[in-house]
Amino acid sequence: MKHAILYVCHGSRIRKAREEAIDFIKRCQNQVEAEIQEISFLELASPSIEEGFKACVEKGASHVSVVPLLLLTAVHAKKDIPDEIQNCQEAYPWITVTYGKPIGVHDKMAESVIKKIRDAASIDSSTVAVLIGRGSSDPDVSKDLGALAELVQAKTKLADVRTCYLTAASPSFSDTLESVKNTNGNVIFIPYLLFTGLLMKGIEREISQTENAHIILGDYLGYDPLVEEAFLDRVNETLSVKGESYAASHD
Repeated sequence: MKHAILYVCHGSRIRKAREEAIDFIKRCQNQVEAEIQEISFLELASPSIEEGFKACVEKGASHVSVVPLLLLTAVHAKKDIPDEIQNCQEAYPWITVTYGKPIGVHDKMAESVIKKIRDAASIDSSTVAVLIGRGSSDPDVSKDLGALAELVQAKTKLADVRTCYLTAASPSFSDTLESVKNTNGNVIFIPYLLFTGLLMKGIEREISQTENAHIILGDYLGYDPLVEEAFLDRVNETLSVKGESYAASHD
């Protein structure tokens, strides 16, 4: 019996974003004990989840653990990936499948945010930090990012740690930026994103237009070692589930 891991990355039309995800997974693979490890993408890149799953089966897997490389739990984690897994389960009904969780709320992610804040500017008790989420109509996204903001505040002396969103949730990034545009104290925005792309370019443009030196844009999360530690925790959690099939747990 062989246990496989199928990593599911989000996918992007931007080559650099795809390459960053692959490089990150390859780093993680070196620290994971599994005979078969395959990389797939949910959208906008290949191999697809179906292709990755097939590769696991062709290499002799009897159990496939599907692990999403997603920051927060939303429609991709709750519906899109499970739908793809269900299709794979129907095509290969003899394979046991377990499904892992997105990174979600994790101490290491809070530490990664704090590092980005400190890299952006010196901070003190008057400094405000704002986490910029991608956004979703799913309330769990706001709940989880809010919990991460609370973790960051608990671990620092920041005056406040807020959240805002680029789309589909409130408060919006644009409204939040407008509310602080005349600030006399440092406000550090941290994009809670794994990869660069058009979203970052839009954020950079809006912040530069404020022409306020106290409004500072930090780096997006990326795939730093702290993110790696958090993700490996999720991988190992999924591997520890031995006997429960995906189909049995999602009827």
